[in-house]
Amino acid sequence: MGLRDRFFTPKTAKALLSWRIPVAAAVGVVLGLIGVPWVGAIVIGVAFYAGSVLLAMPKQKRATPVDAFALSEPWRQFVQSANRSRQALQATVRGIADGPLKERLGDIVARLEQAVDESGAVATRGDAIDDAVNRIDPVRLRSRLATLREQAGAESGNVAEAIASVESQLASADRLKALSASTADRLRLTQARLDELVARAAEVSVGTKDSATYAHDVDSLVVELEAMRQAVAEVEQASS
Repeated sequence: MGLRDRFFTPKTAKALLSWRIPVAAAVGVVLGLIGVPWVGAIVIGVAFYAGSVLLAMPKQKRATPVDAFALSEPWRQFVQSANRSRQALQATVRGIADGPLKERLGDIVARLEQAVDESGAVATRGDAIDDAVNRIDPVRLRSRLATLREQAGAESGNVAEAIASVESQLASADRLKALSASTADRLRLTQARLDELVARAAEVSVGTKDSATYAHDVDSLVVELEAMRQAVAEVEQASS
């Protein structure tokens, strides 16, 4: 659950319109009365309010590691590759001397590890889509459809209804197969970007690359993977 998802929750909405408002106002007034400049008092009051709301928001949950061997191909390969990227990132950070650069890169790498988690979540959804197609069993349905069409000329309208039902199931299978293929293609591209960012982390660690630009590119990848995960879930539900 990203920051945006955690913000738009009933728990956060309740925190926004709670006792925190009068308490923050009281903090500002008290600070102003004891001699703190009013502008500073107001800023501190607002900061107190924002901080208390942030603490009340649902906590960021660490994603459960995906068991690559529980997935079919190509999803297993994607997860294994993402896990190798995670290990390379951790090794890069461990090799940096303690100091501001290590702290700054550590924060960025934490976001990049989120991209690894999102990649695993997308792969898991892709594997679930393939399982759904297997359960529909298009091969069996096409055989059944051929048989029904042979019977259509000699039997009642019930055959026509059966044909329509089988065709609908095949259409669902085709949509899910197309979703699986497009998801695999997009995940393959994002994995290439992830590998590139892992390599660039080593350059940032020795100061040959700008950390601000790097952080922006990492955030861009995380946002893309979050959107992909949500889109796959929504389209899968609509297609099934």
